[in-house]
Amino acid sequence: MTLLIVLNEIQISIMRLYHFIKVVLAACILLLAGSACSSSPPPPTPQEEISVQIEVDGQFLTASVPAGSAVSIALESAGITLTGKDRVEPAGVVLLTDDAEIRVIRVEEIIETEQVVIPFQVIRQPTENLPTGQEKLLQAGKNGLKEVAYVRVFEDGQEISFGEINSLGIDEAVDEIILVGIQSSIAPIALPSPLVYISNGNAWMMDQSTANRSLIVPTGDLDGRIFRLSKDGNWLLFSRTEEDEDIINSLWAIEIGSYGNTLVELDTENVIYFADWVPGTEQVFAYSTVEPRISAPGWQANNDLIVKRFSESGWTSTVEILQDTYYGGGFYGWWGTDFQYSPEGDFLAFASPSQVGIITTAEDEDQEKIILLELTTYKTQGDWAWMPGIGIGPLGNVIYSVDHVAQEGNPSTEESPVFDLVAIPLTGGGARRIVHDVGMFAYPLPSPVRAKPSGEASFQVAYLQAVFPERSATSNYRVALMDRDGSNQHLVFPAIDKPGLQPSQGWGAWSPEEFEAGTDYPLAVIYEGNIWILNLGTGDFWQVTGDGRVQGLDW
Repeated sequence: MTLLIVLNEIQISIMRLYHFIKVVLAACILLLAGSACSSSPPPPTPQEEISVQIEVDGQFLTASVPAGSAVSIALESAGITLTGKDRVEPAGVVLLTDDAEIRVIRVEEIIETEQVVIPFQVIRQPTENLPTGQEKLLQAGKNGLKEVAYVRVFEDGQEISFGEINSLGIDEAVDEIILVGIQSSIAPIALPSPLVYISNGNAWMMDQSTANRSLIVPTGDLDGRIFRLSKDGNWLLFSRTEEDEDIINSLWAIEIGSYGNTLVELDTENVIYFADWVPGTEQVFAYSTVEPRISAPGWQANNDLIVKRFSESGWTSTVEILQDTYYGGGFYGWWGTDFQYSPEGDFLAFASPSQVGIITTAEDEDQEKIILLELTTYKTQGDWAWMPGIGIGPLGNVIYSVDHVAQEGNPSTEESPVFDLVAIPLTGGGARRIVHDVGMFAYPLPSPVRAKPSGEASFQVAYLQAVFPERSATSNYRVALMDRDGSNQHLVFPAIDKPGLQPSQGWGAWSPEEFEAGTDYPLAVIYEGNIWILNLGTGDFWQVTGDGRVQGLDW
């Protein structure tokens, strides 16, 4: 009985387990079925729309867009396009809410131009080149003209701003310059021949007396690089600055005393060192050129030598090329070469940073370049080069120049501060040193020939002596004088208690005529911006200008 009861309970337990398993399996099946259904997207539901107001082109429009849309979507929905500089408030990226307001602002820009006159200025320039109270129109004034561009800005048809956006010059205004004579305390002196000079960029001439002055070239743009009076005194050769930044200057001529003093353009540009009249010819000149450069010193020398002929109408033609473009000449060949004609025009002396010599020009001889003196180039430690001045004796048989020599105890000859004045006879024998330690800027200037009572032809040589020879690159100088053989050396100007003068290649000029027959030739010197006339025979000297504006002279 007991066993039967146990078996019955086991059967009941098995039935309950079976039922439990069926329930669990059914639940799992339902769970798996639910998971499979959840992987498919739910059916779409209608999205909420909002209404917005748009103000555009004077109208108010209503547009419906889905909630959460940006302003740009609303404009697109309403078929509104922004062009040019149109703008919208709020910005196109802002999200909208129901009943939001949008404003489209139409922006229009109108460009206008007009021509504006630039009035010229009147400059009254005092000068002692005219009698007191007398006025002379130096340069006529001319109004300038510019084109100005303006922009007008409109928003929805209303102007909100007006302003200048650009200005373009058409013609520059030209100042009117009136020379006004002022009283001068300088007493006039007589002159044996006409003296021409540059003052404030204009060319003037003193004739017979330093009080008798006439304006030759009134352009105000002479740069002083070239300023040469012809031997007969009829023509003046000079250089003028150019407005074109690619051109350094240009060469011009004028016939002095001709009706109206007509300027003649010589179709020649970029002349730095040399241009002069060819001796024994009329309206023929020689010159050397450079090529402008952006880097210092502003040019590359061509070291060429060209001869041209011209007419009063401005026609020019090349007569001869004495030397082609030459970029050699040692380390400083780019700096340039200076030339000077012999009195008879049968040769030109030349000087470069490394050589002194001559180039023959006689038609019955083969052209020849002869080196007379090899120089030790001076190491300037800068963007400039030293060149020795040259001066040809009036008989054409000797050249005066400067040699760079070694300094005792200085192993570097290139850096030596010692410079000697030398005479180079063209008959041979080599350079002869005649003034020791003269300074690098001596610029010797031989006088015209004088006949001694014995009948011997003689002349003197003026030159510049450095006040501080050991620092001659920056030193002031004094005018010194010697006989042609180097004897009788002495300082003549300015007085020893006065400051020295600034050296320059055009520091002075001898008169071609004596004060009086049988007396000395006067020497004109530029000192502190004024012209001084020296009588080297008597030791007298006179200041003949006082405004301090002289930039060059020739006699």
